Amino acid sequence: MSRKLSRRTFMAGTAAAGAAATTFNFPAPAIAQGAPFKIGLLTVKTGPLAQGGIQMEQGLSVFLKEKNNTLGGRKIELIVADTGGNPAGAKTKAQEVIERDKVNVILGPLAAFELLAITDYVRDNKTPLLSIAAAEDVTQRKANPFVIRPSATSAQCCHVMGDYASKDLKYKRAATISEDFAFGYEQMSGFQRVFEDNGGKVVKKLWPPLVTPDYTPYIAQIKDVDCVFNGFAGSNPVKFMRAYADLGLKAKIPLLSGWTAMDDALLRSVGDEAIGVLSAAWYSADGPTASNKRFVAAMAKEFNVLPGGYSAGMYVAGQCVEAAIQKLGGKSDDRVALAEALHAVSLADTPRGPVKFDKLGNVIGDVFIRKVEKKDGKLVNTIVKRYPSVSQFWTYQEAAFLAQPVYGRDAPPAKNLEQ
Repeated sequence: MSRKLSRRTFMAGTAAAGAAATTFNFPAPAIAQGAPFKIGLLTVKTGPLAQGGIQMEQGLSVFLKEKNNTLGGRKIELIVADTGGNPAGAKTKAQEVIERDKVNVILGPLAAFELLAITDYVRDNKTPLLSIAAAEDVTQRKANPFVIRPSATSAQCCHVMGDYASKDLKYKRAATISEDFAFGYEQMSGFQRVFEDNGGKVVKKLWPPLVTPDYTPYIAQIKDVDCVFNGFAGSNPVKFMRAYADLGLKAKIPLLSGWTAMDDALLRSVGDEAIGVLSAAWYSADGPTASNKRFVAAMAKEFNVLPGGYSAGMYVAGQCVEAAIQKLGGKSDDRVALAEALHAVSLADTPRGPVKFDKLGNVIGDVFIRKVEKKDGKLVNTIVKRYPSVSQFWTYQEAAFLAQPVYGRDAPPAKNLEQ
């Protein structure tokens, strides 16, 4: 994997400002405050996860351009590091931006296994990190005071879909299918828990490997259910939905999904096989907020893309950083104080809607039920229902939730499986 580190400095006139400070002998605090505020973006620019990683950089760059590269009166220096989409690369790049580049805050990384590889390191080095990676326990039983998540845990949206499928759609029997790794386990378990607590039954759970050339053997096992809930990510949703339609199941069994499986940015890669698919997501390009309308327009203008969760997540992370800097004023270089200020952020208008954080650093925000429709010849996710202020604990009592094991392949146990 490439180990290049690219630096983009958004500091027009910084050198001249520094010279002026020397000439006029400004007091030390003024000189310190004139230094740039450094953001390190850990993203993926190579390998199979690169599509999401590129979207992360696009979303953050749109936010910084909108703000004239200045947040709370501080000029911003953005340092972009390519992790390669693997734990070792994430650890190396985190070390570089913290120890060599002396960043004030880190945004990213993308994948849960990358976040798990660096969470202890950022805590030991007292560096705030805002990540869209969904690993549940980082904001639950193993909460890290330096990690703040403005996106969602793996199961946060899946709880909502379990509720919607059972209560609104009146489904009673479901099958689940997702990649055979932690993100898939946590998604499916969140759906299963709420669906079954509301009287439904998950009667089949399928776990294709992350790299699966043909989903036919798995789809062939799906029968006698009211719906199928899938949690695929990356390019896998495209392959799965095509196979699902080609084998005739699209016309027979409704397909439900988590946010990555029907991310807005993925819609240009799928065809009519996606029409009618319902998803639960913490962001929708169809969202009505003022900042989202600006964001969608800016992403179209700058990159000719419809934004999805990866780019929106970094835009919201930028808003959180701005709010924390504004709150701290001249103390924004204190990384411990910055982490505390980030936990206390509350925003009324973001592309995803209102945002605040629980005491463990995870977002409390709206979750949308969306339906894929074709409008003016293009596929779009149309919002059909909004669940306001959704917590990572859903409606469960926090202490009781945390007393249970973290969601896993068999946690909670599936008691209604059929052959």
